[in-house]
Amino acid sequence: MTQKKRWYKRFIPFLREVRAEMKKVTWPSRQEVYSTTLVVIFTTIFFGIYLFFMDLIFSWVIKRVESIF
Repeated sequence: MTQKKRWYKRFIPFLREVRAEMKKVTWPSRQEVYSTTLVVIFTTIFFGIYLFFMDLIFSWVIKRVESIF
């Protein structure tokens, strides 16, 4: 039966593997991060406003339908 290694004996090789993988990562430039952040912020604001007004419209429609019945 194979005995499982203790966690602290696996920790150093794990950190070496993490370091090797992090060197392979292609990091975005500052400009790319800035522009994609702006896109996310504006998209969030747009859909927040859109959903707010859709909620108002549907609430109004449901109140009108309920008043009929």
